[in-house]
Amino acid sequence: MLAAPADLRENFVSIDVPVVAWIGLAITIFVLLSIDLFRHRDDHEPSQREALIESSVWVACGLSFSGVVAFVWGAEAFGEYLSGYLIEKSLSVDNVFVWAILLTTLAVPLKYQHRVLFWGIFGALLFRGIFIAVGASLIQRFTFVLVGFGVFLVYTGARVIRHRDDEGEGATKILDLVRRFVPVSKDLDGHRFFTRSMGKRMATPLLAALIVVEITDVIFAVDSVPAILAVSHEPFLVFSSNAFAILGLRAMYFVLAGARKRFHYLSHGLGAILMFVGLKMAAANWYHVDTFLSLGVIMAMLAAAIVFSELRTRKLRRQQVPPH
Repeated sequence: MLAAPADLRENFVSIDVPVVAWIGLAITIFVLLSIDLFRHRDDHEPSQREALIESSVWVACGLSFSGVVAFVWGAEAFGEYLSGYLIEKSLSVDNVFVWAILLTTLAVPLKYQHRVLFWGIFGALLFRGIFIAVGASLIQRFTFVLVGFGVFLVYTGARVIRHRDDEGEGATKILDLVRRFVPVSKDLDGHRFFTRSMGKRMATPLLAALIVVEITDVIFAVDSVPAILAVSHEPFLVFSSNAFAILGLRAMYFVLAGARKRFHYLSHGLGAILMFVGLKMAAANWYHVDTFLSLGVIMAMLAAAIVFSELRTRKLRRQQVPPH
């Protein structure tokens, strides 16, 4: 067994997290989820304005918690939390587009999509918690795991940059696999996950969508959890930043689901972020990148992807305008 060297542990913040902090985080997440479920209890179709307001509120919640982290544990912990939050938030945009393809394929009405995504996020929190606990434990016990995770992230980043057109194909393949093992009715039964058809209990398309959402999120977590572990080894910071980032995914989905074509260079930005944190992680045994420098690089890459995408969108619009 190779223990992580002392200088490597010192590169990342180590904070004393009492049990009451974990309980407080769990209660906060539960309350926020309960409020969100209550607001959407009537299965209505959210307007663009409503989704934008809700997404802004979720971002405000995540950033407010970063203030709590800074107040209780200091600037270094704040930097690691915010880096993890930005990484997960940016990588989650790909989740949104895959979900859009999936829910369109299943013809799930807009008013029922929130219900599917709500329970999908609930399950994602549980799986992410397990992934983070296992990943953090491996990093603390085995030095070489850092190099392995880092190389994997660099490879994933390069793959994300190269491939974009086949996005969502994996989700539809998983859907076909689900249908082989779970009988799925052709028609919806309101917002129910199960129904009866010709005296036989069957899953509705909503349950099929939920299963695929959960599976695809686990697949995405294989990329995002190691990426966050590249900027922080403290389980509380990693989980809280991850949780607050994905809690707002439902609202972000209704804002961005139809805007995929506007993000021309998103894959380049996300791939670059994955490659950067992968290199940072692989080299962590020998060289440590300052937390706030790392945060600045991640923000710059994300901003560049957005700016260049918007410039390209405007250029394409001008080309489509017929001459007078």
